[in-house]
Amino acid sequence: MKEQIYKDKKIFSYNSILFFFTLYFLFSTVNSWAQKVFYPFQNTNLDIETRANDLLNRLTLSEKVAQMQDVAPAIDRLGIPEYNWWNESLHGVARAGAATSYPQAIGMAATWNPDLIHKVADAISTEARAKFNHSIKLGQRNRYQGLTMWSPNINIFRDPRWGRGQETYGEDPYLTSKMGVAFVKGLQGDDPTYFKVIATPKHYAVHSGPEYNRHSFDAYTDKRDLWETYLPAFQATITEGKAFSIMSAYNRYLGESATASTLLLNDILRDKWDFKGYVVSDCGAVYDIYKFHKIVPTAEEASALAVKAGCDLNCGSSYKHLVESVKKGLISEEEIDKSLKRLIIARIKLGLFNPQDQTPFLQYDDSFIESDASKQLALQTARESIVLLKNEDQTLPISKKVKTITVIGPNANDRHFFLGNYFGTPTNSKTILEGIKNKVSNKTKIHYFKGTNLISNDTIFDVVDRDSYQGKIVAEYYDNSKLEGTPVFKSSKEFIDFEWGGAAPIDILKPGKFSINYTGVLKPDFSGEVLLGVLESGGSYRLFLDGKEVLIGSSGNGNNALSTKIKVVKNKKYSFKLKYQCTNPWMASIQLVWNKEEVKGKDYRMQKIKESDVIVYVGGITPRLEGEEMPIKIEGFDKGDRTNLKLPKVQHEFLKELKNTGKPIVFVMTGGSALAINWEHENLPAILNIWYPGQAAGDAVADILFGDYNPSGKLPLTYYRSIQDLPPFEDYHMKGRTYRYFDGEVLYPFGYGLSYTHFNFSKPILEKSVIGKNDKAKIS
Repeated sequence: MKEQIYKDKKIFSYNSILFFFTLYFLFSTVNSWAQKVFYPFQNTNLDIETRANDLLNRLTLSEKVAQMQDVAPAIDRLGIPEYNWWNESLHGVARAGAATSYPQAIGMAATWNPDLIHKVADAISTEARAKFNHSIKLGQRNRYQGLTMWSPNINIFRDPRWGRGQETYGEDPYLTSKMGVAFVKGLQGDDPTYFKVIATPKHYAVHSGPEYNRHSFDAYTDKRDLWETYLPAFQATITEGKAFSIMSAYNRYLGESATASTLLLNDILRDKWDFKGYVVSDCGAVYDIYKFHKIVPTAEEASALAVKAGCDLNCGSSYKHLVESVKKGLISEEEIDKSLKRLIIARIKLGLFNPQDQTPFLQYDDSFIESDASKQLALQTARESIVLLKNEDQTLPISKKVKTITVIGPNANDRHFFLGNYFGTPTNSKTILEGIKNKVSNKTKIHYFKGTNLISNDTIFDVVDRDSYQGKIVAEYYDNSKLEGTPVFKSSKEFIDFEWGGAAPIDILKPGKFSINYTGVLKPDFSGEVLLGVLESGGSYRLFLDGKEVLIGSSGNGNNALSTKIKVVKNKKYSFKLKYQCTNPWMASIQLVWNKEEVKGKDYRMQKIKESDVIVYVGGITPRLEGEEMPIKIEGFDKGDRTNLKLPKVQHEFLKELKNTGKPIVFVMTGGSALAINWEHENLPAILNIWYPGQAAGDAVADILFGDYNPSGKLPLTYYRSIQDLPPFEDYHMKGRTYRYFDGEVLYPFGYGLSYTHFNFSKPILEKSVIGKNDKAKIS
């Protein structure tokens, strides 16, 4: 007779209870970790090989194929939750809401400090684990909430025209290798069993623009350039850094798609370097094989070709055709198993199949997100990244007791440029203007003007600043794109100037599926007719002033800028509502702007400038102009790449105008690549190259401007005098490129960087007049 359990006057057999809890487990694990071990692949006492084989043998072909795509669905019958492989951490956890933002990679390279970069990567991975743990508690497993990081970018910045060069560590294979290894080790951690996160060096291997044809371009090099320039950093991050993942590139190399290259993925990566991890395609790269490269005619053939060559994970949906590929005999299930097993091992080594109480790194909670230590590290890294290019007549450092200073330029009060691309959203950042205000004496007068646009002669709009509002702005957030229902969250804001970069404004919302209602009161400090406008992208908006709708606009996938003329009276209050509905997370941004500066007039601006003791001009280029496959084609820029190396013409002419005032000018130059600033170098007394310095931009730049930190950054790339000095962009041969092969005159050489320290060299003295073959002698 079976043993019985009596409870609440009901009798259940042990078998019934076991059956009940088994069903409960199988149907309720999608949004929670497994509490008990039900299958060998969840048993942490077994070795990884045994666990991986157990799970592999339990899957159907359709389930296997689904797990080889970036959005890997849940397998309820095995208690396996969904997982999204696509996550970014180039210089901070990206596109996942609030996170510490460090200097863009090119700025980190300018520190020439691998130990510092290791600390940065370690801090990033800690924050990534904390955000992952937080997301799991919320039942979220979305893109950018996982642990497989598609960073670092270790392509060689061979040509300054490439818009994504900002993501790299510069033009030198050795420096890139050192920085890449430090970053990979910092991300993955040193736990003997589990990865903190998995690093993914990209884009393997011969890839660096142009952006406009990256899906169809075929790169050619000789063997020497391949092995001495393009491969060393990848080899170092795999063999020394032990990266467990690598991302293939979009383009072809020597006729083969980089995502289906037997030479790159098998002969070199696995055979020569003994790589044991997995390969992920860049997003849509398998699709490119048949659609744009036209190597094979169908998705079934392209998918089979990629897997057979060694591409294990498809960012995209092409691998869904692998079931049909097997049926057609294009690939065997055993070959699919080989790739999938690598992915399973990766998830085991991240602890993703462990019971909840055995999951690693649970100690990282919300307190590790934007911690004080991370903020301080971001500041230190930003300081070390800044390069002093010129300092004539000791223009720098500026005295903190300076009587009057003009801070001017399109990037002086811009709180977005300094984040670069692939950025997180720090909740605590300062613009250059704000950093300067915090640094100087309270007796110092600061005049701020935007002065000029970044690239056009259009109306000069600037964000309505915090001092032009009566009190705070109320922001109401909705969990849909239609402002329907009740707000799920409310907060107060000091201004409306937001760019979310693929993320949602708060973690309880989904990217691209939110709307916001801003309510506040404007209180201008001037009278006159002003253009009040909205700069918006990724959705639509409506602006109401004193209850009347004055603007309505929609951008969809582009950018939208509209304004309306209103007459304002100084200190009069104007109530407003701005309703924003987001439909495209990649483009989501909203700014309330006006042309207040133009209302006051150019004469007013020049009068204030002439009263100043020094001018700090903050300009250059920004991620709005250079970046990844961008929808932009204007003078000097095409699809995110550069078509010349000059400072935008409108800024160049404005600097000439400022020069005519006779006031000393400090040019704080922004950008992720080299600029041919020949006139500026000859005519301006001081130039600081600050790259995209991250959330600590304001404080770091102010520290250097006013002498609290001695600049120590060094250029990780060559600054040429003209685009005419360069070979054609699409020529991947290294002859005539970088400091290693360019023999012409340059503006600033690789490794260049000044400091405030003065050095004196005297005639060397040798302690001995005669030195034997094995003798030692001191030189002083």
